[in-house]
Amino acid sequence: MAATTANLPQLKSAVDGLTEMSGEAHHIEWSKIQTPTDEIVVPYEKMASVSEDVSETKNLLDKLVVLKLNGGLGTTMGCTGPKSVIEVRDGLTFLDLIVIQIENLNNKYGCKVPLVLMNSFNTHDDTQKIVEKYTNSNVDIHTFNQSKYPRVVADEFVPWPSKGKTDKDGWYPPGHGDVFPSLMNSGKLDAFLAQGKEYVFVANSDNLGAIVDLTILKHLIQNKNEYCMEVTPKTLADVKGGTLISYEGKVQLLEIAQVPDEHGKLSMNSNQLRSSRYSTQTTYGLTFLKAIKKLVEADALKMEIIPNPKEVDGVKVLQLETAAGAAIRFFDNAIGVNVPRSRFLPVKATSDLLLVQSDLYTLVDGFVTRNSARTNPSNPSIELGPEFKKVSNFLSRFKSIPSIVELDSLKVSGDVSFGSSVVLKGKVTVTEKSGVKLEIPDGAMVENKDINGPEDL
Repeated sequence: MAATTANLPQLKSAVDGLTEMSGEAHHIEWSKIQTPTDEIVVPYEKMASVSEDVSETKNLLDKLVVLKLNGGLGTTMGCTGPKSVIEVRDGLTFLDLIVIQIENLNNKYGCKVPLVLMNSFNTHDDTQKIVEKYTNSNVDIHTFNQSKYPRVVADEFVPWPSKGKTDKDGWYPPGHGDVFPSLMNSGKLDAFLAQGKEYVFVANSDNLGAIVDLTILKHLIQNKNEYCMEVTPKTLADVKGGTLISYEGKVQLLEIAQVPDEHGKLSMNSNQLRSSRYSTQTTYGLTFLKAIKKLVEADALKMEIIPNPKEVDGVKVLQLETAAGAAIRFFDNAIGVNVPRSRFLPVKATSDLLLVQSDLYTLVDGFVTRNSARTNPSNPSIELGPEFKKVSNFLSRFKSIPSIVELDSLKVSGDVSFGSSVVLKGKVTVTEKSGVKLEIPDGAMVENKDINGPEDL
């Protein structure tokens, strides 16, 4: 339920205890940390695959609910409204692709996998209107709102609405860790249990790689795992995330902020971190519905509070958030699964949009699939200047998206635009320094080149 003025004293108490709570989270006893075995973080390739028997697949899917986190706005990319309605590929939005994927499963196997969208107060109204377009699809779409908490004035530790900030900016959604109590409080969890559903697959709506995986679902059902978190190796592009550890006999998420000082506060971008046992990126996963109900009813999900400082209208505020992954230690027989990198394909910026709109990927039945012509297992590194930050500006600077199947890295800065049918290979840097617009001409093939002006083309 949303926080209101009736429980602001409890909120202030939580803020007052923030230092102590954060301290507990940060000072894990290092000697008790163990590297997870393959039984705790299971290699995906060691899981038994699902047979081609349609009835087996239908039985698995009949137990499943797909839940997408839909509370984010597209403001980072210069858009208004829910981020899930940004067009990402062939004129289709994130939400279009999600609905097409589930509809194809339901049609193929004769099942009824529902789609659930967890909205925030920022995205609720727009989403309610948008989902009307899917009325005739073979997908039952449900929505509910996550909680709504007041931002806290940082230097006073008081709720901002109590000081007169009563509009939307005075409040915030408290992170994706809120998915468990909000699903329960919405009444949706009980309704799905009554329908015979057993597991919920949770993922961000902007992660194009987070599709239903029958192999993982089958493994969880057979082994009675209450929680499964998918993890995948980090790359140079990853700046957030934690890793799974074995701690006092249970699997637990370790965030980099929890690494004791004496063991080094490693940069999330450092080679040392990426090559160490910390080098995983969380992609969310599957959770047992009955276990969620039991833990929420018992008020047992005591996840670490993450203080997220922000500045809004010139005021420094705190948002107290929780992460869904931190809940893993409260579930019985919880595991991680070391999944292929293909299951982690988020679109957080226009540089990611360039990747998924290019010939590096193809689109089949709503699924974004990597082009087999790409021999390098890693995606190209893409850095686009501020001129490309907004989706509208990004699109105006490309007559068509360049071919990047053989690209290693691209760095663009300044007033640069690209013609149609451009091919980029190797390491390419394009920098406009003269104050004159620089355009890569139609049909240009640029390979291992630094371009600073028309003379370099």
